[in-house]
Amino acid sequence: MLTAATIAILVVMLLAIIRCVVGPTLYDRILAFNMFGTKTVLLISILGFLMGRPEFLDIALVYALINFISVIGVLRFSDSVEFKHALRQQPSTKEDKQ
Repeated sequence: MLTAATIAILVVMLLAIIRCVVGPTLYDRILAFNMFGTKTVLLISILGFLMGRPEFLDIALVYALINFISVIGVLRFSDSVEFKHALRQQPSTKEDKQ
């Protein structure tokens, strides 16, 4: 059962990476990145349980905190004036590029 859960988490992580690369908006990409980090915490926890290494839970908790802080930082940066100005200067659709 734990092997099936590990495989399922890896599949979801692959889908999150795809959404992070393809995502139509910045916020979809940030959400996919956050989901990837959450699934990484689950994967570390399951692997620690399967290997009999309870100290992996400490690593998973630290990774969860780093993931949370980094997502908050990226969201704060994306709300800044400089970032919005840079987005306005780039063409956003195929029609703008032509």
